[in-house]
Amino acid sequence: MRVQLNGESVSLAPGTDIESLLKQLQIDPQQVGIAVAINRRVIPRSQWRETIILEGDQIELVYARQGG
Repeated sequence: MRVQLNGESVSLAPGTDIESLLKQLQIDPQQVGIAVAINRRVIPRSQWRETIILEGDQIELVYARQGG
């Protein structure tokens, strides 16, 4: 299935949840400072395993960074 990830079209297997997506992207789901939104709705970390990504979803991954 095709989705938009940070503005780019990507292919995912049907039934992919947010936690699985992060692992596919080699991002540790336990890492602090990550926020995920699907179709402009922020998904709480506690719901990442239960939230299944659907065809056409628009996903935004945001990383908090320190620095100056």
